[in-house]
Amino acid sequence: MDAYDEDSHARPGPDGPQGVRRPEATATRGCTGSHDHPGSSGHPESEASIGSQASTGAQGLLESQARPGSQALSGSQDTPGSLGSTGSQVRTAAQLPVGSPELPASQASTGVAALSLRYQVVAALALAVIGVAACVHLAMVFLSLAPENTVSKQHGAAISDWVNPEFEQNWKLFAPNPLQQNIAVQVRAEVRMKDGMLRTTGWNDLSALDGAAIDGNLVPSHTQQNELRRAWDFFLGSHTADNRAMGLRGALSEQYLRRIVVMRLYRADATAEQGVVQRVQVRSSTTNVQPPKWSGERVSETPVYRELPWWTVTADEAAGGVR
Repeated sequence: MDAYDEDSHARPGPDGPQGVRRPEATATRGCTGSHDHPGSSGHPESEASIGSQASTGAQGLLESQARPGSQALSGSQDTPGSLGSTGSQVRTAAQLPVGSPELPASQASTGVAALSLRYQVVAALALAVIGVAACVHLAMVFLSLAPENTVSKQHGAAISDWVNPEFEQNWKLFAPNPLQQNIAVQVRAEVRMKDGMLRTTGWNDLSALDGAAIDGNLVPSHTQQNELRRAWDFFLGSHTADNRAMGLRGALSEQYLRRIVVMRLYRADATAEQGVVQRVQVRSSTTNVQPPKWSGERVSETPVYRELPWWTVTADEAAGGVR
């Protein structure tokens, strides 16, 4: 006899007295885990209350699974009997203090905001100083390039000291007729040897030495790039075509160029290192830059020389600090 049959006198069938088991009784027994006694009839009220409890528990389980963050923040797990209500206070991410290990990484402070107040002040001051320095530098460069005005007249010395020589701007590349020549400055000297004899050195190409020092150097010095070139430009701008000085600037340019070539001779010429330089002669070698082959233009490759007269080297220049 089947214990789940409601009528003990009915002929047993495959699934019950009528051949089909009632689904309500099956669901009820699955949820409650209890057995009906033989001969007892089911109670509709108890079956309805048990079904309501089952649906309530299932709904709470679904809600807890849909909100995984709430269970993680609360620090407790729902029991089967009280799904959806843990009985403990749930702390949301907005209520957690900054720096709390429970705070999600996506809401943690980053960058300058993550620093303490003192370091934030230091960072703000550093950024302010950098910004002011950048603005001052841009203003100085602008005033050095702009046409002469009231500000540049009053503060010309300060502007020149700030810009030159490191930040000097040269617009010859964008001139209507850019330079198409290579100009090399060369020098030779009369050297008094230790035995009293005078010996004349060969021509030393100082521009080629500067070029060799610059090639392959990621940070060439300003001296190698501009010292000799600026000295030669200074000389040309203060002398006539026949090498006659024009005023005080002409004499100053001669002294400046002479001291530079003497200093270079003591460094680069073996003969000058063994004696004392007495006189020097400077010349320039100008060679045209060859045009590209596809242009069809032809220019002379013969260098043009401009020789200056011999200059006597003074005692302080020959054996003084210029070495």
